[in-house]
Amino acid sequence: MSQTPASEAARRRTFAIISHPDAGKTTLTEHLLLLGGAIHAAGRVKARGEARRAKSDWMKIEQERGISVTSAVMTFEYQNAVFNLLDTPGHEDISEDTYRTLTAADSAVMVIDAAKGIEAQTRKLFEVCRLRDIPIMTFINKMDREARDPFELLDEISDQLQIETAPMLWPAGMGLNFKGVQNLRDGSFVPFNDGVPDAALKKKLADDVALARDGLPGFDLATYREGHLSPVYFGSALKNFGVAQLLGALAEFAPPPRQQAAIGRQVKPADEDVTGFVFKVQANMDPNHRDRVAFLRLASGRFRRNMKLKQSGTGKSIGIHNPILFFASERETVDEAWPGDIIGIPNHGVLRVGDTLSESGQVVFTGIPNFAPEILRRVRLSDPMKQKHLARALESLAEEGVTQLFKPQIGSQWIVGVVGALQLDVLKSRLVAEYGLEAELEASPYDSARWLAGSEAELEKFAAANRGGMAADRDGAPVFLAKSAWELGYVAEKFPQVKMLKTRERHEVHAES
Repeated sequence: MSQTPASEAARRRTFAIISHPDAGKTTLTEHLLLLGGAIHAAGRVKARGEARRAKSDWMKIEQERGISVTSAVMTFEYQNAVFNLLDTPGHEDISEDTYRTLTAADSAVMVIDAAKGIEAQTRKLFEVCRLRDIPIMTFINKMDREARDPFELLDEISDQLQIETAPMLWPAGMGLNFKGVQNLRDGSFVPFNDGVPDAALKKKLADDVALARDGLPGFDLATYREGHLSPVYFGSALKNFGVAQLLGALAEFAPPPRQQAAIGRQVKPADEDVTGFVFKVQANMDPNHRDRVAFLRLASGRFRRNMKLKQSGTGKSIGIHNPILFFASERETVDEAWPGDIIGIPNHGVLRVGDTLSESGQVVFTGIPNFAPEILRRVRLSDPMKQKHLARALESLAEEGVTQLFKPQIGSQWIVGVVGALQLDVLKSRLVAEYGLEAELEASPYDSARWLAGSEAELEKFAAANRGGMAADRDGAPVFLAKSAWELGYVAEKFPQVKMLKTRERHEVHAES
């Protein structure tokens, strides 16, 4: 069969994994990759001694703490489907990177700890998925440990997340008495470690399955794809149990690439014009080279190596000579890619988060925002002679779109803004590991940052009256740094013609080299 954008897009499943920290997301990721043949041995997060590091966590701070703080992208094949797996940060402080990663996903897998149920970060990430109408499958993990009652867990998901649940596998026992799962679609029993339920457990399983079939919704493909129903799988990621059934369901039920919203139109995967958007930029994936890789989610057309694509905002034509597919920090050059695929484009700061690349130059995708940071810090170097080196390092890391950078009009010290405290630790760790810079992040006099929008005359009037709080962001856009919530309210009241924005669309940022 000849390859077309439509036929190849139909094979793609681009999905993200979301969970609270420690629910087992990284372990599940490892075993999905193992099933897809992308790796030959799964790591174990927080394993002892010389046990192999989790393959998808490549940054030094991730390996030390056993958490995911960047979004890795991994590509593999299974059952004639091509999967692009986005491993989102599990820590609550990395929400902005997670939000932008979810703009590149067509569906998600929510991982829940069977003993803990819905946790705070799960709820937050679920809400982000809901904002984008992303269909969600649920994997209830760690059934081989002591767990809560399955009906209680499903009720909690329905009540707290306001989504119907349709169990696809039902567990027989839990913890040391976990014997396997029954497939509710075909009635077959899948044993765990060759376990055989005794007569009492068999009866309980039969009763539970009958109650689940009568009392809970059955699986409906359309309702799932609309985001109103979540099919639920029980298993143990660490023991690689239930993972094959989950991956098979993603191949069978998860939606292929969706159409993407652009200014004035919707872009369909089957369109011939090659288009894509940059949802992430990662600096220094290879510590031996000061490289920057832009992650481009392809939205339409057949991409071929050495193509020239036009950049939104600048109209520059960019030759894509070494596009790469990812497996964590490992990479491989690709000759062609299709809608739904995520390719890496090595570049030297030309591409930014939110940029659109297209053959025609007529497309600008929307929906990738910057969020106002909640924590602002001054950066102070122990060696003032390295000030220029610091400026380059901060700009490079700010290009990734997670740490924000502000240059006050008065004073020489940079202000960095982050959404959560962990990002400050990540920033300090990376400045040392990747740039050899020992920097202190001191409390700044500012409490919050807002982008400013209004007519040129009004902005000039605003800036003249508020010199002490005026700054520019990484892209030169005007920003007001307020010392308190009271000051923010007072200034907003005094200048009603100037809008103070908590978010800013990335497509409004014109990338400059």
